[in-house]
Amino acid sequence: QVQLVESGGGLVQAGGSLRLSCAASGRTISGRSMGWFRQAPGKERQFVAAINWSGGSTNYSDSVKGRFTISRDNAKNTVTLQMNSLKSEDTAVYYCAAGRYGNYYSHPQYFDYWGQGTQVTVSS
Repeated sequence: QVQLVESGGGLVQAGGSLRLSCAASGRTISGRSMGWFRQAPGKERQFVAAINWSGGSTNYSDSVKGRFTISRDNAKNTVTLQMNSLKSEDTAVYYCAAGRYGNYYSHPQYFDYWGQGTQVTVSS
């Protein structure tokens, strides 16, 4: 079992930055891809970013590419999402997820463990 806890969400003005962290406990995540998803009210959960097991390869949704950066520290069992140039449409609950495989996928069905989510609100 892997437990994931997100932190770092909050309220920020458009154009600002936030840094989300995901701390894993239980079993190591070093062999798993990791991802971030988000869900706005009334909308489906949406892929944001993913990183492979080593941190050497990343993938982003088109809506965040160039603004968000995903990284990981396997020694610390943590994953981070740096979010810059935030827009009002980035407002959502953000979830950290641990993938089933070492290589990343963007569909939620390939992720086995999920955190409880952290709220990000961007005011315009």
